[in-house]
Amino acid sequence: MLQNQLSFNQSSVNLEIIGLPDFSSNDNNDQISIISQWKLKIFDYPQIEGDIDHLKSIMEAFYNYTNSLINEENAIYESRLIDIQSDNFFKHSVMLKSSKNDVKPLKVEIGNSELSDIINCFDQLNSSEKVKNINFNYFKNAPKNKITNLINKEKFFSLLLPPLISISSLFLVSSIYIYFYNIPEDNENSSLINHKKINS
Repeated sequence: MLQNQLSFNQSSVNLEIIGLPDFSSNDNNDQISIISQWKLKIFDYPQIEGDIDHLKSIMEAFYNYTNSLINEENAIYESRLIDIQSDNFFKHSVMLKSSKNDVKPLKVEIGNSELSDIINCFDQLNSSEKVKNINFNYFKNAPKNKITNLINKEKFFSLLLPPLISISSLFLVSSIYIYFYNIPEDNENSSLINHKKINS
């Protein structure tokens, strides 16, 4: 039987789910209840993949870790398959550990934008009617405005900073121009006054 394949995308992240419908549960042909494989692709990083248990562990890790950030707690999560901790406010270290002894752990450094994109893809998966038997509610009580403030702060500053620099530069140039423009006038007036005194 040909397996179904679904993709969930958000900017720098793509989550791909592969599996089969469960016809005993009256699934449609395009649904997935039996997940055989998943792939998480983060731009400029190696692809992450595994089975359903790995997916649930990684989703749980990212949801719990992000929830700690939102609640301003010590942002660190450790488990058998994945560790996540904050390097600073803008960078997060993710250590992915294989269940196979001969495979070395994979460490990646992601920013707030990638973290936001990963959570968004997981949310899309959770809310999809085409994928069944996966459901996480770690974020249902989290204040959304606080989530937005946390994960978009870096983008906010990156958007706000260039206009501020431009305005400041314009003000500085204008001030310098006005200052030097007034100097010749002052000198000319001074010369005129001295000239009158001499003539008188």
